[in-house]
Amino acid sequence: MRSISIFGATGSIGESTFDLIVRAGGADAFRTVALTGSANIARLAEMARTLRAEIAVTADPARLSELREALAGSGVQAAAGPDAIADAADRPADWTMSAIVGAAGLVPGLRALRHGRTLALANKESLVTAGALLLGTARQHGATILPVDSEHSAVFQALTGEDTAAVERVIITASGGPFRDWPLERLKAATVAEAKAHPNWSMGNRISIDSASMFNKALELIETREYFGFDPDMIEAVVHPQSIVHALVGFRDGAVMAHLGPPDMRHAIGFALNFPDRAALPVARLDLAKLGSLTFQAPDPERFPALRLSREVMRIRGLSGAAFNAAKEIALDHFMEGRLGFLDMAGLVEATLARLSSETGLGNAATTLEDVLGMDHLARVRANELAKTLQTDR
Repeated sequence: MRSISIFGATGSIGESTFDLIVRAGGADAFRTVALTGSANIARLAEMARTLRAEIAVTADPARLSELREALAGSGVQAAAGPDAIADAADRPADWTMSAIVGAAGLVPGLRALRHGRTLALANKESLVTAGALLLGTARQHGATILPVDSEHSAVFQALTGEDTAAVERVIITASGGPFRDWPLERLKAATVAEAKAHPNWSMGNRISIDSASMFNKALELIETREYFGFDPDMIEAVVHPQSIVHALVGFRDGAVMAHLGPPDMRHAIGFALNFPDRAALPVARLDLAKLGSLTFQAPDPERFPALRLSREVMRIRGLSGAAFNAAKEIALDHFMEGRLGFLDMAGLVEATLARLSSETGLGNAATTLEDVLGMDHLARVRANELAKTLQTDR
């Protein structure tokens, strides 16, 4: 029986993964090793009971007794805290879903790779902050990393059987979020509620706001550079409001291969779960005649400065990705708590990168996990310091 673990089980990606596992036979078809979550203890316990998991872990140590109570009599172990999540990743599983949001997903992902199995990677921050380290760990232990972001899964599928030397360009699509047509003046006053109201995808609040600011797409451009190894000048972003075309790969003979599908993460998750086979999935089938048309437009650099910043990170590489992501997470915290305006987030990230570049040299290679975590910590400190200046100016 194939063994699985889901890190970030109660988030949107985790829920979709759980749905596919249950539809494929659940506990009768898979041996579930570990499930992790955060604050939604009732749902985490329900999932663990359904799949008869060996262990369920909450990221919040203060919720351990609540989790134990919810699992009482089930035979499922309970644990709590970041160290417990990392330890759960040390329990070998044939297939591990890495869906923890943010830099917190890096350590358990690296731990899972050391067992030489398959890591389904939905945590884009892992590649952004430590791409070379993550891929090097996979090579060292004979493990496989399969991309689960819909865009990178699309590129992966378009490249199957192709010579990557023949690739001329890679185009990542973005919906443009809820603000793609807003005037800049109105955008300055955008609220958290408005920013998290994504028009196409059902996602968590943080990812939805990152989509509205295009920081999510900025991370995905960096992720494309790190995972596939293409030169930054070959990687493009285009706004595609319908979210039907997830990515396109252009070749030197002028041909362009596009991956189309409904805006449903179960497609990319199911592809990774069943790879190298294609299994039937419970996703809607496209009706092209009903769709009628698909539209594309260039992203507005004034509305979405995050894309420009990602270009700089792709150029510098080294520890710049760790700094970029950490500063982005701090900027998002301040926006969600009402201390920064929507457009101020990019300004804070840019200022943090400039400060760290003068202090440390962001191009230094990230050779160890400690290098990455050290830069992550320093970037958070500097971003919080600089945020006070921006708050004073508001």
